[in-house]
Amino acid sequence: MAKLEKAKQLMAKALPLRAKNDLTAEDVQAARTYIKDFWKQLERYHPVDDESLIGLPKPYLVPAYEEGHAFDFNELYYWDSYFMIQGMQDAEHEELVQGILEDLLALFSRFKVIPNASRTYLMGRSQPPFLTSFILEVNQAYQPGEAWLKQAMAIAKQEYHTVWLGTKKPNERLAYKGLSRYYDTNYLHDLAEAESGWDMTPRFGRKALNFLPIDLNALLYKYETDFAFVARELGDEAEALEWEAAAERRKATVDVLMWDRLRGLYYDYNFVRGKRGNVSSLAAYFPLWAGMASKEQAAALVKSLRRFENKGGLSTTDVLPVGQFVIGSMPTQWAYPNGWAPLQYITIKGLERYGYHEDAKRLSIKWLKANLHWFNEHGLFLEKYNVVSPDKPPVKGVYPSQTGFGWTNAVFERLCQDYIDEPN
Repeated sequence: MAKLEKAKQLMAKALPLRAKNDLTAEDVQAARTYIKDFWKQLERYHPVDDESLIGLPKPYLVPAYEEGHAFDFNELYYWDSYFMIQGMQDAEHEELVQGILEDLLALFSRFKVIPNASRTYLMGRSQPPFLTSFILEVNQAYQPGEAWLKQAMAIAKQEYHTVWLGTKKPNERLAYKGLSRYYDTNYLHDLAEAESGWDMTPRFGRKALNFLPIDLNALLYKYETDFAFVARELGDEAEALEWEAAAERRKATVDVLMWDRLRGLYYDYNFVRGKRGNVSSLAAYFPLWAGMASKEQAAALVKSLRRFENKGGLSTTDVLPVGQFVIGSMPTQWAYPNGWAPLQYITIKGLERYGYHEDAKRLSIKWLKANLHWFNEHGLFLEKYNVVSPDKPPVKGVYPSQTGFGWTNAVFERLCQDYIDEPN
């Protein structure tokens, strides 16, 4: 009886903890206020060229700012910009959000590429393409009109064909069986890896030019389905069918080359060696976000989440890279045990898209708690987190770790809106 009573007492203590598993609006209020106030420190406006800095027509956001930090930002970055506008697609930020998109479109119109960032020395590569998603989200939020949508998507189609389906310098990306790779005009593997945004990662074994990346080809599938959606919205059924056929061809090839049914994940494909890579990473969840996975593939991907799920969210890869601590090896910050805001966001939104709302919520709360713990302890946000041991700092990369980071701030705010705020 004494043991039974003790068990009841332990249960009584555990239940309140269970009930308080979710965060409250009060828990995150100070952090959200900090984020709202911090955006002004990240805003820049450079309308004319200034040495290496390219002039842009509208104000934009830079990834980070820290007083006195040697690694300073004044330029706009391509994929950072897409993630930084998450959580601010409202009336208050309309001019800024639309202006950032206008800057990206202006870069392509001028240079026939959206570069890694708005610096002349970063023109040799781009970054993961999110242009159609940016356009459609702005269109949905602010409804700038049919003429605007046509013009913006026409530029996105040029980017798709010129940059991502290019077959010769400076855009030799269409590599094998209709699929594309990351690239750099200097034809160096490490710089092509930098185009992936995952600089650096064990995914490509420092041979990025030899790989068809699963995330890139999922993003291009998203372009094709977005083009089909807009064509149908504008009444062009024939064009819509053409884009849908292109998307289906890409999906069929990806399924053959990159889907591993036994492991329940997509993998990058080394077309030079004719075999899949062996690094399990969150890049596998881009097809979920893009709507590219079948229901069966989606179910397998959900089961595979356990490979990556940790106390503070999802780790970028499932295991510590071989040689991570070998003297002279390249540091791989886009790997275990680090977690990154854009990869959490892509995975969570992919889960939502396929109806796995409980999994999406669980992962959102874990990530928010990891971010919040560091903020409460240190008063700032990081560009990446150690999701395995959230009390410890993340593993460093080839450049200095950053604080006050734009995409972390934005994804934190967006997940608060989606999972903490009361629905209207």
